[in-house]
Amino acid sequence: MYPSSMIRTRNTRLNQPVKLLSTMSKEDLISVDYEIYGRVQGVFFRKYTQAEGKKLGLVGWVQNTDAGTVQGQLQGPRTKVEEMQAWLKSTGSPKSHITKAEFKNLKRVASLQHHSFSIVK
Repeated sequence: MYPSSMIRTRNTRLNQPVKLLSTMSKEDLISVDYEIYGRVQGVFFRKYTQAEGKKLGLVGWVQNTDAGTVQGQLQGPRTKVEEMQAWLKSTGSPKSHITKAEFKNLKRVASLQHHSFSIVK
């Protein structure tokens, strides 16, 4: 009924099941830089990227470049970063058209270097 990463116990006051998330994750934290090409400026790409990153529990940043691309950095658990990479490659904002997504400097990190997912202007 519950994923193995969760603990099931009972609320002693109400005698009802309570789900507690495990506080220790065995998953690696990773960081990756990205640059997205195509029609990605003027189509709310940064706003949607920030929202998707927050939804996945990631931290990092996103900004427009003078070259007409969007670049940034993602940090978080490996599976969530991979989900975000797939989103950046194929989804983006509703009016965007992504032609290429590059990911560089993939590395493990001991701790997150950002506190939120921000839009850099």
